[in-house]
Amino acid sequence: MKIYGVAILAGCYLVGQLIGEQLGKLVGVSGNVGGVGFAMIMLILLGSWMKKRGLLGAEPEKGILFWNAMYIPVVIAMSATQNVKAALSGGWVAVAVGVLGTAISFAFVPIIAKMAKPKQEDKDDLYL
Repeated sequence: MKIYGVAILAGCYLVGQLIGEQLGKLVGVSGNVGGVGFAMIMLILLGSWMKKRGLLGAEPEKGILFWNAMYIPVVIAMSATQNVKAALSGGWVAVAVGVLGTAISFAFVPIIAKMAKPKQEDKDDLYL
């Protein structure tokens, strides 16, 4: 059932948030540091592990994929808004570092795309 996929996603989210909060306290920040990222990494690793062992059926996988599609854009948009507000109030150094990091990330997209070689079946799909 799809509800199991949602339960797996929720469990990863809660554990990720706990890790993010503890990491924030460890580095002296009064907030969550990377909780959503940790949750997504755990979800990917747990999903792969379960799929390899035959523990993840088609329906739970659909539940995970559905909520991934809904969850990631919403949370990232919320996080981005908060980070921009904090960066603008923190001074120009924070804004400059954010712009530089984004520019470097955009520069790596074509490099990573060239490194990925499509499979033959993927090439065949391009011509449909």
